[in-house]
Amino acid sequence: MSDQGLEPGSSLGIATVPNLRDVGGYPVASGGTVRRGILYRSVALDHVDGPDVAALAALGVTTVFDLRTAAEREAAPDRLPAGAHTVVLDVLADSADSAPAQLIAVMNDPVEATRTLSGRRVYEIFDQAYREFVTLDSARQSFAAFVRAIATDDGMPAIVHCTTGKDRTGWATAVTLLALGVSEELVMADYLLTNELLIPALQPVIDSFEAAGGDPAVLLPVLGVEREYLQTALDLVRERHGSIDGYLREGLGIDDTTLAALRARFIEPA
Repeated sequence: MSDQGLEPGSSLGIATVPNLRDVGGYPVASGGTVRRGILYRSVALDHVDGPDVAALAALGVTTVFDLRTAAEREAAPDRLPAGAHTVVLDVLADSADSAPAQLIAVMNDPVEATRTLSGRRVYEIFDQAYREFVTLDSARQSFAAFVRAIATDDGMPAIVHCTTGKDRTGWATAVTLLALGVSEELVMADYLLTNELLIPALQPVIDSFEAAGGDPAVLLPVLGVEREYLQTALDLVRERHGSIDGYLREGLGIDDTTLAALRARFIEPA
């Protein structure tokens, strides 16, 4: 399977892995583009089935970075491509409530969810979660391990995912692209593609939520992403570290040698 003819951020079209896409293809400030076929982002791999098993295997993935909590992994184990192994990086291990992981449970009680999450409540929960991506020890350790691995380990190509592949995965992808020199505008556009590529696949969930008395307007910011979520983390990075390079060095402890290796591996010269 090749995505060389696709626009950057395009879905790879594997139905049981919605929002699966190559992180590559974007231009970088130093010239050239992010190489394709090295890193993919996706939802959890627990529903891979039928012909999609072969389609996923055709990517040649050898490492799957799983950013989920232990409870999420136990409830929905990945169906790994043949020959692949998992690297567990529990981003939210130190979180008091693991909000992005737990909010999916709101679908079990649509009426109560509509009552408690209406207005700005959902946005407040996700804004706090994105702050934790920058500040939690478990988050910093997980994202640091991820960056080091994709820069220097032999286990590539790789997939990085959480449950719905949008928040923890979205931050891991954003950090990677920004470290490579992709513009913040393009990184934000890539992040927001989740709303086009994931939400349509979840339409049956939205329909069931509405049929049970829930307000879909409450559910959409849970299942999708909002510009302000990612912006919250980016603003906090600037506040604490001055820049994405400052965050990589100070917040994640990534040294110059690793950053150079990351860029050498991922940047295709013009």
